[in-house]
Amino acid sequence: MRTGLLAGWGGRGGSAKLIHMKPIHVMKTKRKVSLIAASVVVLGVTGPLTAEASTAASSKPLEWAKCEGSGLDPRQECATVEVPMDYSDPGGKKIGIAISRIPSEKPADRRGALLLIAGGPGGGSLDEISGKGQKLPQEVRNAYDLIGFDPRGVGRSAPVSCGLETEHLARSKFFPWPAPDGSVTGNMAAARRMADACERNGGELVRHINSRDNARDIDRIRAALGERKLSAWGLSYGAYLGAVYSQLFPHRTDRFVLDSNLDVNGDAYQGGGTRALWAGFEAGVEDVFPEFAKWASAPGNPDRLADTADEVRPLVLRLAARLDREPIPWPGANPAELSGNVLRQAMVDAFYDPDGFPGLAQLILAAQKGTVPPAPETPPEPLLQNGLSVALATFCNDGAWPRETAVYQKDVDESRTKYPLTAGMPRNATGCAAWPYPLKENPVRITDHGPSTVLLVQNERDPAAPLGGARKLRAALGKRAVMVTVNSTGHDAYLGNGNACGDRAVSRYLATGERPARDTYCA
Repeated sequence: MRTGLLAGWGGRGGSAKLIHMKPIHVMKTKRKVSLIAASVVVLGVTGPLTAEASTAASSKPLEWAKCEGSGLDPRQECATVEVPMDYSDPGGKKIGIAISRIPSEKPADRRGALLLIAGGPGGGSLDEISGKGQKLPQEVRNAYDLIGFDPRGVGRSAPVSCGLETEHLARSKFFPWPAPDGSVTGNMAAARRMADACERNGGELVRHINSRDNARDIDRIRAALGERKLSAWGLSYGAYLGAVYSQLFPHRTDRFVLDSNLDVNGDAYQGGGTRALWAGFEAGVEDVFPEFAKWASAPGNPDRLADTADEVRPLVLRLAARLDREPIPWPGANPAELSGNVLRQAMVDAFYDPDGFPGLAQLILAAQKGTVPPAPETPPEPLLQNGLSVALATFCNDGAWPRETAVYQKDVDESRTKYPLTAGMPRNATGCAAWPYPLKENPVRITDHGPSTVLLVQNERDPAAPLGGARKLRAALGKRAVMVTVNSTGHDAYLGNGNACGDRAVSRYLATGERPARDTYCA
C-alpha cells in the first residue's frame, strides 16, 4: 500500500478508502503505462494537561456491531463515539466518530489498545485493521486490540463535502503548482473559488476540522474504550497527529510509533503546523531524485531514460519545460492535457514508492514522442470530494496562512530557484489563502515535555517527509523519543517501504516496550 502526505491508508467497504492521501501513483501494469489517480487525501501553545484531559469526560457506553462493507476480517466490529462538534461548546451539538476493533488474538497477552492513525489529512483507518493491521507480527496482534477510526468529517464520521469544482479534484490542481512562468495569480483565484465552495457547501462542521480537535477526539476514543493509556501507530499526517496527541495528552500515551515524520514546528515562511507539511516536498523530492536517476540510467533497464544518472535530471527538466509550452492533449483525463505540471505531479507521486519508477519512466518516454497513455483511472467523485474537503479544512483551520499575493510570489520565486524539480509548488497558495473562517487556536508546538514513549521511524529518502524535517521533530521531542533511520527510499517506512532492520525495531517496541538505547541507523 503506497501512502503519503495527502495520502494514507486506504480503507475498504465504504470507508474513506482513497482519501488517505494515497497519491496518484504512476504505475506499470502489464508493461503499459497507467496513471492511477488515487485520492488526495498531502499545527504552538499547548494547554495544561488537566484542561485537555477534561475533554474526555463522560462517554456513552460503546455499542459494538458488525461493520458494514465486504472483505473485512470477520472479527472486526464497529461502534460510534459521540464527541462535541465544537470543543469550546462541549454541551452543544454532537457528532459521531466511527471506530472499529479487532480484539487481541491472545487475551492472556493483551496489553491494551493500538490505534492506527491514517495519513492525510483526509484519510481514515476504520477498515485498515483488517488490511495493513494484519501485517503486524503475531506478538503485536496478541498484545493489543487493533483500533481504527475515521477522523471527524471523513468517511463514516459526519462526512463533509465542499462541492469543489471538478478541475480542483485533480492532484495537479489541488497541489498548488504555479503557472509555467512562475506566476501565482491563477493559484490565488483558485484559492478563492475553493474557499468559497467550502463556505457555501461545507456546513458547520467544516469550521471545526483541525488537528487539535482530532487529538481531542482520539482521547474521547481512548476513554470510551476504557483504556487508561493508548498506544498508536501514526503514518505521515497521522504521525503528526500522534505527536499532537502526545503533546496535549502526554500521560495518556503508552507506546507511540510515528512513521514518516515532518518538521511540524516549522519556521519562517512555513508558519508551523500543517503549512509546514507542504514545505517538505522541496527537500524530499530532491532526496529521492538521485535514486530514480540511478535506476533510470541502469544498463538493461527496459525503461532506461539515459546513459548516465547525471543526464536524467536535465532531461526531466527540459521535458517539463517543453510541456509547459506545448502540452499534449489527453482526452478523458483531468486535466485533459499532459502539461509540465501534470508531469511534475506524476514525478512526485511516483517517488512515494520505487515501484512507481517504471510508470514514470514510461510516461516520460511517451511524452518525448508526443504521445500519452490511456487516461488515468479516477476514483468515485464523492470520495475525492470528501477527502479533499477534509484535507483543505484541516490545513486551513490548523494555522494562519498569508492572504497577500506578494507573499506567495516571493516565496515561490525563491523556491523555484533553489528547488527546480518542484517549481515553487510547496510554498504556493492553497485554498487557505482565502479561507473565510478565523483561526480558533494556534498550532500545537511539539516539545520535550512529557514521558519518553515515542519511537520515530523514518526512511532516509522520502519525497513527502524528508529526513531533515524528521530530524527537527526528533530534536524537538528530546528525551521523549528515539529515532530509527532506515536506509530506504519512499514514504511509509514500517511494514511498507522500509527494511527488515527497521521493521524489527518497531515490532519489538510495540510487543515488548524495548526501544533502541539511542538513535539508530538501519543499513
